Amino acid sequence: MYRERPSVIPGAVVWHTPAVSAEAARRVLPDGCMDLLWTSGRLVVAGPDSVAYVTSIVPGADYTGLRFAPGDLPGLLGVPACELRDRRVPLDEVWSARRVRALENRLRRGGGIEAVADGLTADPVVRGAVALIGGGLGVAAAADRLDLGERRFHRLCLRAFGYGPKTLGRILRMNRALGKARAGGGFAQVAHDEGYADQAHLAREVRALAGVTLTDLVRRTDRR
Repeated sequence: MYRERPSVIPGAVVWHTPAVSAEAARRVLPDGCMDLLWTSGRLVVAGPDSVAYVTSIVPGADYTGLRFAPGDLPGLLGVPACELRDRRVPLDEVWSARRVRALENRLRRGGGIEAVADGLTADPVVRGAVALIGGGLGVAAAADRLDLGERRFHRLCLRAFGYGPKTLGRILRMNRALGKARAGGGFAQVAHDEGYADQAHLAREVRALAGVTLTDLVRRTDRR
């Protein structure tokens, strides 16, 4: 059973998927976040997804992840998020093999995955961008609020989130809508509350970004 808990790292979440006896597929929804994964003795970076990422769960392998708040991990890695968009990359392709080997040995001895993020500092401008776009503010208004031109704001979003502010807004809005639907909100009311033209518009956006219907997502139990 998938489970998660708040991390000691502000805004981050530690999650775990235990080993399964038979191969299974898992659908990871785009959420504006990036993860560090620990599985089969290796550290892997999960880049920002622009659409749902469907992966195979290998029998006998468990997965532990550290999911960072949107925009936080690229600064720690020293790599723009757009270079990792829709990708899963071994950490030793981003950092030196020696550095990663020391971290992996530490994890094999029972250390926590959060130690990988020692030295992480959040960028207040990036956090501000998430709050404004996530709150439904338009691109021009958000850029103005942050005292950035639209081009500069777009470059900031590519570096921090892996895609432009319009795509980030679509992804965050879908996740807000999904959260309300899972809490029992009627689909038509959720669509209205989140600014979709109608329920059909919401349904199309969910299908485009998640690859399945809103009804299917609401029925899921793993919440990711």
